[in-house]
Amino acid sequence: MQLLIDKISSEIGTISIVSNGEKLCALDFADNEERMLKLLQKRYGKFSLQNVKNPQGFSSQIAAYFKGDVYDRQSLSHSFQNIPVDTGGTAFQQQVWLALQTIPWGTTISYGELAAKINKPTAYRAVGLANSLNPIAIVLPCHRVIGANNQLTGYAGGIERKRWLLHHERLIRD
Repeated sequence: MQLLIDKISSEIGTISIVSNGEKLCALDFADNEERMLKLLQKRYGKFSLQNVKNPQGFSSQIAAYFKGDVYDRQSLSHSFQNIPVDTGGTAFQQQVWLALQTIPWGTTISYGELAAKINKPTAYRAVGLANSLNPIAIVLPCHRVIGANNQLTGYAGGIERKRWLLHHERLIRD
């Protein structure tokens, strides 16, 4: 299997964007590339990466997010729902990851609230574990999920990046 990869610069580091030629299948920070490659290998088995610029226009959409260019001030939201994703994972993980897209721009919810959103209110720990394995950061905005005490907790890209992303979304909203 051949996957397409592009890397773009952002204010919080280089971002790796991986496509299967039709859908976005991974988005992670370059310093987490080993994690990303392990998740891809688990999913696809043997694969190769071909360097390309802006596969399916995904890179330009992610770059626009960082510039604030695709922010919709009317609905106070930013949506990547027009980006087709192929997450892989279990049925439960997919349910959690797709539910992330329903968290409005500039807001946060707790792991417990996300568990309730998928009708599994006692599964907040499992939701947290699924979040930690999210293969498509930012587009599936796991950075918007926080601890029940409103503390920033668990983000594969690091807490400082999570803080930056939340601040970025709130700044554009103002």
